[in-house]
Amino acid sequence: MIENKKILILGMARSGFEVAKLLADKNTIIATDMKDQDEAKINELKALNISFIKSEEPEALLDDSFDLLIKNPAVFPFNPCVKKAHDLNIPVVNEMEVAYHYLPKNLTIIGITGSNGKTTTTTLVYEVMKKAGLNVILGGNIGTPLSQIVKDVLPNSYLLLEISDHQLIDFHDFKTNISILTNICPTHLDYHGTYEAYKNTKHKIFDHHTKEDIAIINKGNYDAYTTTQDINSTKYYFNNNTNYYKDGIIYVDNKEVINTKDIILKGEHNYENILAMLVLLKVLNIDFKYALEILKEFKGVEHRLEYVRTLNNVAYYNDSKSTNPTSTIPALKSFKNNIHLILGGMDRNQDFAVLIPYLNRVKKVYAIGEVRNRIASFCEDNNIPYEVYEYLKDALKSIVNNVLENDTVLLSPASASWDQYAKFEDRGEEFKNIVNSLK
Repeated sequence: MIENKKILILGMARSGFEVAKLLADKNTIIATDMKDQDEAKINELKALNISFIKSEEPEALLDDSFDLLIKNPAVFPFNPCVKKAHDLNIPVVNEMEVAYHYLPKNLTIIGITGSNGKTTTTTLVYEVMKKAGLNVILGGNIGTPLSQIVKDVLPNSYLLLEISDHQLIDFHDFKTNISILTNICPTHLDYHGTYEAYKNTKHKIFDHHTKEDIAIINKGNYDAYTTTQDINSTKYYFNNNTNYYKDGIIYVDNKEVINTKDIILKGEHNYENILAMLVLLKVLNIDFKYALEILKEFKGVEHRLEYVRTLNNVAYYNDSKSTNPTSTIPALKSFKNNIHLILGGMDRNQDFAVLIPYLNRVKKVYAIGEVRNRIASFCEDNNIPYEVYEYLKDALKSIVNNVLENDTVLLSPASASWDQYAKFEDRGEEFKNIVNSLK
């Protein structure tokens, strides 16, 4: 519990708002953000004696009278306010780390992370555990801050959390009982500085583990496998020689579990996500029959290679959740050819070169957002047809005039959305709304 502390919350959004309310009763709290906030939420905080200050220089608010800085995951670790907190020896945490200390003790915490696939894996696990009748609560990076649901978590239940690297970086005491690592590949390097730092951050999901705790790791992913060699957990692997996908069949312990013809999800990346889920079910002794029931009806996660509609024999797919180039690769691999690919968003020095082996399937690239001119140069250098637009809506106007029957329109930006949108979901919703309005 945190009591009698003076706290600065750096960055609002949902996590800042919820952790402020969680701590309001016995602490002095100031919340700050560079942007204006919803008036109703600010009034709700005021009623709890929480101050909100809009500031582009929040470090000016921070002095040695503060006991704690709670950082929104979107705030970079080298932000001036964070640096000042370190200089003043003020602990820096995030809302999930705070909420952890309010959880009941007799609890099984399952944490899922990875460069790609964590949302699909987390969602599948949640649906299957519910189907099996288990008491499970879902939260974390998947959309619901732990601070919001902590009061609903009961002893002897399961807490299932999607955990991003932006959250892991500010973990100190947080400990899972079971951690799943779907994969590791170079991404968010602007946030972490180096790939080594990023891998070390992913490693933190196994912090405080002993042999009593479980790690489920993608052995087929070199960086996931090598980064976790020193952890103390009891390890289980998937995408190895016993738990694998081959010739349309998914196997666990070398035994056939399901034919991929019988499930809606497609793509080898999704079969790896399914394997991770099945290995967890084995560890928890949950009958696979519940997974088979879910897999036969599960259509995937919204904004992750989400089918929108077919119009004039042209299929439209929303993959707005692909916020780095490596996450766009599985989307490209899901289609044979004739792709009109919308790329772009926030410029985070992402390397689009990893897409080159798959761009022979692409008819044309439509570069959008802050990074659009760099994408244009990339296309020039690789003889890829392209067009450049600042906004998604303008790219779609051109696409509608360019597509032919049996083409595929794919929004898979390989870029974060923060140059123009608060979150990738907003970008995906705009895409869907435009596509669904086409006649």
